[in-house]
Amino acid sequence: MSAVLFDVPGPKARVRNVYLNIITVIVVVGIVGFILFRFYESGQFTAKKWEIFTFPLVQQKFLEAIGATLSAFGVAAVGSLILGIVLAFGRLSDTKWVRVPCYWFTELFRAVPLLILMMIMYYGLSSAGIKGITPFMAVVVGLILYNGSVLAEVFRAGIESLPKGQREAGFAIGLTKGQVLRTILLPQAVRAMLPVIISQLVVIMKDTALGFLILYQEILFYANFLGSQIQYGSPVVPGLMVAAATYVGLCLVLSGVAKLVESKMSSRVKVVKAKVGVAG
Repeated sequence: MSAVLFDVPGPKARVRNVYLNIITVIVVVGIVGFILFRFYESGQFTAKKWEIFTFPLVQQKFLEAIGATLSAFGVAAVGSLILGIVLAFGRLSDTKWVRVPCYWFTELFRAVPLLILMMIMYYGLSSAGIKGITPFMAVVVGLILYNGSVLAEVFRAGIESLPKGQREAGFAIGLTKGQVLRTILLPQAVRAMLPVIISQLVVIMKDTALGFLILYQEILFYANFLGSQIQYGSPVVPGLMVAAATYVGLCLVLSGVAKLVESKMSSRVKVVKAKVGVAG
């Protein structure tokens, strides 16, 4: 099958690929180097612009901003996963009055940009006379509605990709459709779609930065605040660089935890298969 879909490169093609890879690396390094050089020439790496990050109070506030980002991410991630499972089950329901609303709910909130959802939650509801909506609530609800709708399609696709024989086997031993979905299909779908689910969780982590526009005091909000300090040379670029590095670190940690969970799940499946083989 691999020979049909992809021809193994010959000696000339391998040499050409090596040259192309080298050229690509040189171009990327050149672009990054040029950007860093321009930053250096414009004084973005001077001590005055970075001095503000050495103050203990600034470091404490930055840690609080990271905590605010993680709080919004944690609540939104759990809420999105729960909403995604509920909507996926609704989409797979045999009852039309459940299936159709879940379909339109998913399509609606997948289509509306996340920033608009946050602004509707924070500014729109307040204008409509609904008080008490905090930036945290607006960020979390917007993230849950959007990412829950996206994850609903992920779960649904994962469940429908499984062999129909497993569903029929569950019905044969007397399980209801809900029990088949919960106990047989969903766990397998989660394992199959775990890379996509992790990618969406990383998106949730990064999209918390949109809360900056509705005054939620997360990482980007505080980095922008530091960049506006004229007495320290308006360190906008250093603040954004620190914020970007922080987001990269958080996403790498999340990806590492996800890979650990995936390896644990895979090893557990192998152990179960080995026991079944021994028992057989």
